[in-house]
Amino acid sequence: MAKRIQFSRHGGTEVLDYLDYTPAEPGPQEVRVRNRAIGLNFIDTYQRSGLYPVAAFPSGLGTEGAGEVEAVGSEVSQWRVGDRVAYATGPLGAYSELHVLPAANLVRLPEAISFEQAAALMLKGLTVQYLLRQTYAVEAGQTILWHAAAGGVGLLACQWARALGVQLIGTVSSPDKAALATANGAWATIDYSHENVPARVLELTGGAKCPVVYDSVGKDTWEMSLDCVAPRGLLVSFGNASGAISGVNLGVLAQKGSLYVTRPTLFSYANSAERLQAMADEMFALVGDGRLQVDIGQRFALKDAAKAHDALSSRATTGSTILLP
Repeated sequence: MAKRIQFSRHGGTEVLDYLDYTPAEPGPQEVRVRNRAIGLNFIDTYQRSGLYPVAAFPSGLGTEGAGEVEAVGSEVSQWRVGDRVAYATGPLGAYSELHVLPAANLVRLPEAISFEQAAALMLKGLTVQYLLRQTYAVEAGQTILWHAAAGGVGLLACQWARALGVQLIGTVSSPDKAALATANGAWATIDYSHENVPARVLELTGGAKCPVVYDSVGKDTWEMSLDCVAPRGLLVSFGNASGAISGVNLGVLAQKGSLYVTRPTLFSYANSAERLQAMADEMFALVGDGRLQVDIGQRFALKDAAKAHDALSSRATTGSTILLP
């Protein structure tokens, strides 16, 4: 018997229940992990609310965690009981003391990385890896724009960009968040609560705009993001914190300079065990040499997942938030 967060319908945080349940035995190619720390991410709120529907109810929640292998399936050879592991690509059900998942979804966790660091880092850090290193391979000397620079993903992006010699302009909503982004490596910040973002980008880039803009906010920033992309540049829309983008007129891309737009997901990049481990190894190496610091801004008990969701949705958090079983 173990505890987990479960929900039986889409809705607000009131649908989240903290219940006893009996975890399944691992299938032939599965493992069971005893979670020591669990990651909290915006995608969890999308799945809870129904923006991203779940396959069936009742459903677990969460795709990210870190802990120790407790049991392995009959065909699993790469993992042993007691191995330190982390994961970020699901399946749903990480908000739990015990979680059964495919062996191929695990990465080996170095001793130098704590369970809490891994839970705070995996999904966000791997997201930054594919965005900066694969979706658009940024280069030293470039100036890029990153929305929500003081969030969990944003702070990692500030640091990773600095490590690559990239000048990251981060949008924020307050002076405190501007200071936090700057401390983490942002080259410049724009407070969108009282500054005109496209106008400031023009000033900061000498009129050139940015070859790539990374936008996890969605509906509220779509138009301003397009206005910050240089001709033939790329807008990377990778989240919907303010709501989904709809009714897109592709002709706008032509009017604004033959722009490109992509809507990537981690699952399309970390689509094999080998790729997933290689991405994680690059990320862990940056943590190991001190170029990537994991900022855990909030810790909640697993039973208080609803409070954690409220804090995240109201933008009352900074850095990463983790749940502790």
